[in-house]
Amino acid sequence: MTRVLRRGRASLAFGFFAQGVAFALLVTRIPAIQDRYGVSDALLPAFLAAVPVLAGVGSVATERLVKRVPPSSVLRWSQPVVLLALFGVGAGERMVELAVALAAFGLAVGALDASMNMLGVSLQRSYGRSIMLGFHAAYSLGGIVGASLAWVGAHWELALVVSYMPVVGVLLPAALVGSRWYVDGGRAKAVDGEGAGEAGGVVFRALLPLCLVMTFAYIGDATVSNWSAKYLQDVLGSSEQMATVPYNVYMITTLVGRALGDFGVRRFGAVGVVRGGAVVAAVGFAVVAGAPGAWTGMVGFTLLGLGLCVLVPQTFAAGGRLFPGASDAAVARLNVFNYVGFLIGSPLVGALGDAWSYRGAMLVPLVLVLVTLVYARSFAAQPDRYGGGHERPRTADVGRGSNEL
Repeated sequence: MTRVLRRGRASLAFGFFAQGVAFALLVTRIPAIQDRYGVSDALLPAFLAAVPVLAGVGSVATERLVKRVPPSSVLRWSQPVVLLALFGVGAGERMVELAVALAAFGLAVGALDASMNMLGVSLQRSYGRSIMLGFHAAYSLGGIVGASLAWVGAHWELALVVSYMPVVGVLLPAALVGSRWYVDGGRAKAVDGEGAGEAGGVVFRALLPLCLVMTFAYIGDATVSNWSAKYLQDVLGSSEQMATVPYNVYMITTLVGRALGDFGVRRFGAVGVVRGGAVVAAVGFAVVAGAPGAWTGMVGFTLLGLGLCVLVPQTFAAGGRLFPGASDAAVARLNVFNYVGFLIGSPLVGALGDAWSYRGAMLVPLVLVLVTLVYARSFAAQPDRYGGGHERPRTADVGRGSNEL
């Protein structure tokens, strides 16, 4: 069983890595995509908004789907669709082809994100200690690789299809092979039958603080993902090549924070880690908003990576602990608010930037991430009043189980 869990952990980490590469290649080449298809500045927000909306649909569908098939099967087939859709974005020529590729990307990425985190939560339960941040660290590593490849493509003025084709050619077969070792064991079945409606209402009320934290975290993340390049180039006066760097810096510091985050959770507990992350992220937004030049802006994005990186994986983990009897449903519902945050964050910053200033727009996610401090206690383990009446271990003690692998 130990070997099965280890292989399952490694294969799932690779799935997170591949998704990080794909997403970074998409968001860091938005200006190039816009130029290739002739998407106007007025129409661009609609395209950017369509992806998280459809991803939310995919996540909701996954919650229902995993009642019939295991999350590993959903992940096994959604990841190739995401990679092929990315290739379609680079290979198309007409705007309708871009719309179809982005629609496929959005639907598949919703299923992918939900199923990946379902497997991560169930594996963490099997391990008996915090490992969730490690999976998201693999995603950050993939983001670094993807952003670096995007920089190479921008530097050498490569066509999108030339940048995307070798990546898809390597990751697609590797993901299919790695999916053989996904582990569904230990996952909790979603509640069904007559009790589902009642339990679902209780789940939503109890999940609401975590849903808000997820939304605020992704508003911050969407600000970096969609606007860091434009902010650095248009507001802070950097070159086009340098404008691709903030996302890479953000992902590097996110990787560092997540790689160390599981140790922090075991030492200080989830509440302390979440509070610290929220404060550091708020300072990062303040630095970005007040930066006199591009290099100071880089410092701000560095702090943002260190601060925001712990919020999302800890939110998924907290949802799984809160409802061990319905963790798949909890994860799927939390994942929807991932896209709510992304959907709000991207157009919100753009609208405020056009109507007011982009510096001022950076203050909005600053305030929202500080609101996370109000809900930090929701990350503490409490007696399970919702999922089966069992006393859950204290968050700081998650790493002291008997399954130290």
